Amino acid sequence: MTRLIHAAFLAFALLLVAVAQPIHAQDNPYADVEAGQFDNGKMFTLDEPPLEYFREEYGFTPDDEWLSHARLGALRFATYCSASFVSGDGLILTNHHCARQSVTQISVEDGTDYNEPGFFAQSMDDERPVEGLFVEQLISISDVTAEVFAATVNATTDSERQQARQSAITAIQDRMGETLGDDHRVQVVTLYSGGQYKAYTYKRYDNIRLVFAPETQMGYYGGDPDNFTFPRYSLDFSIFRAYDDAGEPLQTDNFFQWNPEGTEEGDLVFIIGNPGSTTRLQTVAQLEYRRDITEPAILEALHSRELAYGAFVDNNPDHPATPELTDTYFSLANSRKAYTGRVEGLQDPYIMARRAAYEQDVRDAIAANAGLQAQYGGLFDAIAANQTAARDLGPMFTAFVGFRAGSALTSTIVGRAIMANQYLNSADAEEQAGIREQMLGMEDQPVELQQLLLTARLQDFVDYLGSDSEVTRAALGGGTRTPAAAARAMIEGSALTTSDGTAALLDGGDLSADPAVALVTAIMPQFMQFQQAFGASNSEANELVTNLARGRFEVYGTSVPPDATFTIRISDGIVKGYEYNGTVAPTHTTFYGLYDHYYSYGPDAENGSWDLPSTWLPVPEELDLSTPYNFVSTNDIIGGNSGSPMLDRDLNVVGIAFDGNIESLSGNYIYLDEFNRTVSVDVRGMLAALEHVYGMEHLAEELRNGGR
Repeated sequence: MTRLIHAAFLAFALLLVAVAQPIHAQDNPYADVEAGQFDNGKMFTLDEPPLEYFREEYGFTPDDEWLSHARLGALRFATYCSASFVSGDGLILTNHHCARQSVTQISVEDGTDYNEPGFFAQSMDDERPVEGLFVEQLISISDVTAEVFAATVNATTDSERQQARQSAITAIQDRMGETLGDDHRVQVVTLYSGGQYKAYTYKRYDNIRLVFAPETQMGYYGGDPDNFTFPRYSLDFSIFRAYDDAGEPLQTDNFFQWNPEGTEEGDLVFIIGNPGSTTRLQTVAQLEYRRDITEPAILEALHSRELAYGAFVDNNPDHPATPELTDTYFSLANSRKAYTGRVEGLQDPYIMARRAAYEQDVRDAIAANAGLQAQYGGLFDAIAANQTAARDLGPMFTAFVGFRAGSALTSTIVGRAIMANQYLNSADAEEQAGIREQMLGMEDQPVELQQLLLTARLQDFVDYLGSDSEVTRAALGGGTRTPAAAARAMIEGSALTTSDGTAALLDGGDLSADPAVALVTAIMPQFMQFQQAFGASNSEANELVTNLARGRFEVYGTSVPPDATFTIRISDGIVKGYEYNGTVAPTHTTFYGLYDHYYSYGPDAENGSWDLPSTWLPVPEELDLSTPYNFVSTNDIIGGNSGSPMLDRDLNVVGIAFDGNIESLSGNYIYLDEFNRTVSVDVRGMLAALEHVYGMEHLAEELRNGGR
């Protein structure tokens, strides 16, 4: 069944490439489509918010105090999510799916599973430290654009300009960080694809303890079938607490009070969070390259590795590594569904026509100024030529997606073999010692999983490079073995499947003779040749894009928001339903819908997506089933916004963003407010669950009061 699904999905991905046609073809039925006002989104920076737009649209103009409070109350949660302070005693609100990694970590440390039953600290003594976890608070923003631009004045090549910019950025970060403590850091952020540079100063809090996390079944309710959909019934929130250096709960005035009244349809709401990345300012040629090459390649790689992890988890429910590998499986499944939506968005001729219309607007604006036209007018065509040439590298890109040590798409045995190749090619003892440490420091994967992942990689070589390619013949023993057989032989013959075996091989064996190392050594010349060509193409493209960004910024300035950069943004929206599947989605769901899903098909569902934990059964007597649970709004979000607080105009918490609807998955390229929706957990649903299901009235009271 796995191979059939893999083959069907591969055929689908290849079909997408085959049918793709440039959106500017003469028979394009969307030739007259115009760009929308907010096609580039509503992820505005807090230091340059669209105050006039807010005033005209909502009759509301935030002042400096409001904006400062928004900035200081919001947080970056580690390197992958958003969060916020929600009490004066250091409580931190984020998503359950952002907290799951921390829950798994303490489960492994304690030898107790906290994922399935949930984690509930009944007192502050029960709050559990999470080693390595941190949150960051943005203290200040300063414009350093002129200094970065000045650094490139004497550079004559693309490489020199890029190195000069990076040197300037490093110098700024070092200089500004000299007077700060160890708990602060400076990050220079590239905005508008190089049209602007800002220095962001962060304060880090790294004594973070877990307070509350619901059962995985509730935090991930509906599973993959409901992911990126609405109506939803997910309790996707968790709570942590920050502590100070003395080990006491952090005292802060910079937190968001909860509004237990929640929202109604038509209410103005804001999201303050850290959207990860978007590509809305890329040219049509770049988007067409993504449509035809990169996104289908990444989608197929995600899908095949998801199948590998899923097969291992299903077959080994009691394996000690299964909880951590389940986290990876969930992440791959989430990314696979997201990339499915991205590919479909890029295949949508209407969306691409909107992108082409925006590009034409930029071209026309530049052409209207002779000086700008002379300096920037030819850049669109130059970028298009670069992207056309890069298409020749497509098969190698697809075959080697995620081919690096430490990637979830690459098995441990291959990751160690890649580092072993570096070890063998190094003549520096200190460098070799560092590589050895990295090889031994890699966490061992179960052998069964390594074989599944290695088989998937070898199958990639066959599918995308062909059976007669040098890479494929080297990988399959001259072409005499199937990918599965070659993977099995390599796993059985290699010492690199475990750290102990790796150490023994490094200490007294012939490293170059190991079959995994031999494979990497054989294919590395072709891989390095690809990397060099791909790197040169990207370098040229990046410089062209940076130059175009300066021209576009001269025309539009900050009237449009920059692409997402996992830095703090404000996004406005309205609580509003939308049309879908011939009907209308409501603005809010309730606990009635949760139990309807359970009683309709939850206990009997094959994958258990709509089952309920025992804590929710029978229905708690005091739980009002009409309580709003999840809701949708028109706010603009993307990955990285997970855990962002949903705030009313007084900066009170009315929910927490955890997802988008299926129509929002094209949001990486364009924002369409007709159908794009943010899905949030309602503050009333969170409070009801804490009080009437989990018996955590003390925590609900702290949230209501803004402190203990």
